[in-house]
Amino acid sequence: MSRSINVSLIGNPNTGKTSLFNRLTGLNQKVGNYPGITVEKKEGVCKLDRGLKAHILDLPGTYSLNTSSLDESVVVETLLNRNSRDFPDVAVVVSDIENIKRNLLLFTQIKDLEIPTILAINMADRMQRKAITLDIELMEAELNTKVVLVSARKNQGINDLKDAITQYKTLNTQPCVNASVIDPEYFARLKKAYPHQLLYKLWLVITQDVNFGKVERDRDYEKLKTSSFDIKSEEDLKRLQHKETVVRYQFINGLLKKVLHVDTSHAKDLRSKLDRILLHKVWGYLIFFLILLLIFQAIYDWSSYPMDWIDELFASFSAITAESLPAGPFTSLLAEGIIPGLGGIVIFIPQIAFLFFFIALLEESGYMSRVVFLMDHIMKKFGLSGKSVVPLVSGTACAIPAVMATRNIEDWKERLITILVVPFTTCSARLPVYLIIIALVIPDRDIWWIFNLQGLTLMLLYLLGFGAAIFSAWVLNKILPIKRKSFFVMEMPAYKLPMFKNVGITVVEKTKSFVLGAGKIIMAISIVLWILASYGLGDQFTKAEQIVTEKYASQNLSDKALQQKIASHKLEHSFIGYIGKGIEPAVRPLGYDWKIGIAIVSSFAAREVFVGTLATIYSVENAEEETIKNRMQAETNPILGGPLFNFASGISLLLFYAFAMQCMSTLAIVKRETVSWKWPAIQFAAMTLIAYFAALGAFQILK
Repeated sequence: MSRSINVSLIGNPNTGKTSLFNRLTGLNQKVGNYPGITVEKKEGVCKLDRGLKAHILDLPGTYSLNTSSLDESVVVETLLNRNSRDFPDVAVVVSDIENIKRNLLLFTQIKDLEIPTILAINMADRMQRKAITLDIELMEAELNTKVVLVSARKNQGINDLKDAITQYKTLNTQPCVNASVIDPEYFARLKKAYPHQLLYKLWLVITQDVNFGKVERDRDYEKLKTSSFDIKSEEDLKRLQHKETVVRYQFINGLLKKVLHVDTSHAKDLRSKLDRILLHKVWGYLIFFLILLLIFQAIYDWSSYPMDWIDELFASFSAITAESLPAGPFTSLLAEGIIPGLGGIVIFIPQIAFLFFFIALLEESGYMSRVVFLMDHIMKKFGLSGKSVVPLVSGTACAIPAVMATRNIEDWKERLITILVVPFTTCSARLPVYLIIIALVIPDRDIWWIFNLQGLTLMLLYLLGFGAAIFSAWVLNKILPIKRKSFFVMEMPAYKLPMFKNVGITVVEKTKSFVLGAGKIIMAISIVLWILASYGLGDQFTKAEQIVTEKYASQNLSDKALQQKIASHKLEHSFIGYIGKGIEPAVRPLGYDWKIGIAIVSSFAAREVFVGTLATIYSVENAEEETIKNRMQAETNPILGGPLFNFASGISLLLFYAFAMQCMSTLAIVKRETVSWKWPAIQFAAMTLIAYFAALGAFQILK
């Protein structure tokens, strides 16, 4: 019978903790949230020797047990609560060889909690190149624990770590630093008052702003938290915490003098040379701009061939389905509803995959952190923290995780402003709308034989969204009556060649998540739209064939042209036609007809539904084997004449989707993060008004 133990992976950000987690658990992992909060919880299973199974929890990255954010509070609460199902039987503190001094601060704090602890020193494959040597045996003796050298990247030392976890009961749990020396008299009184409790745990309960209800129901701890025992001011507690940090670093410095040696004459300094260029106050921004430009050019050029093939393939599927199956409602649903709706999202898989591919490359190489640091200088001028850049940059993938990423921002005002402006950042859900409209109204022409005009337009839309977010943050910083200053601190990881296996997994998982998440919504809406577009009331719908035939009897139309007229008449007098006509007065000043109005309303469920909606509407109207793009290109403006999707209406649509809050899921996450419907309601109203008037102004000027 197999036994199970709890293992917590703990460490500073950028130590390779998640890569090690992936090595240990493989595909036996799941991602969720901690109960009641939006902090991501990653857990997995690892089979060890002797029939032992390890339940591994990848805790959020933290620099110490002195909490300053929701992420760090989760770590402290997990380590203090022995009654929790996640309380570790053994803690694995992950450090990296190049920043071991800073990493050991967290290790010494966890050791003081007398939890069996293993020190896993990651990135050991860099030791030779960096001319680093480490006396492991002496280090183990000084730290009273097991030290394992691993390389998650090279898959080295993983079996040694598993063996150490298996033998966790043999680990020494004695602290390696005596924290009570910071105020011996105070700690002596504390121990005397609560003799049965762990001294350092008492200290954390006093000093940390954690949810005590999650710690553990012990009378002594409850009494301590609610009593007036020797109350110290917040200033005194901060002073003692600082003193504790100094004492720990004194121990760490003494330890590293004995066990660590770096031959600086042979160490390579490529990182500093690259940083001087990539973080330069002029060249840094220029290089970042050129990288963005190349990414968007590649997205257009590389994906054009598979996109054209997919577009034609789904058009063929619709035609073959209509011809092969018996005529009837089910065949119509497949040919005119489900297949075109599905095609409206599948067609954008190549471009979305390329976007995630490039983002993963930038993150894996270590360059994305430099971008965040570089942009911090701009962020400060608009009242945001440098940490706000992380959600803004990750918002190019999806606004939902971007909003959740704001939990790392300690200051509430900065966090709230970031939450409110993140949806302006162009996410991948807007990409299908942008791509189809740009293809319709922007010429596919090269400039100087290098840059494609459509690719430049796409990049300008991304820059416009980012600019709108920054400007909105500046306005909110001025009007929100919350005042507080904070400082920006961020880890600069080492540069490294991307692991293409990791990049590939990231692209597949994120693209699959996007397509499946959007696909469920699109399939449901496509079916509803088909029903609304295929049925109606009154003689105008039921007798459409007779009415249209009599109307055009004198024009000698071909059978094909007559059938198209009948289909258009039925669509206009269907349920969806009446709904569209009802909202047409509101969207007509923007250059849209009732069909686009229906697509805009349905896309409030999710932005990418816009294209799928139009694909369904046009398929119901026209059963011929034509691509979505061709059908949209052939649409005429019933009021002004000429193409419906012209330069003026196209730019109007692009601006509307650049600014509008067209995602119910994002609003739900904003409500959850702010614990109020007030902020998402304000956000939705403001962004919709901005989008409407921007689109209105653009069309009225350009028409």
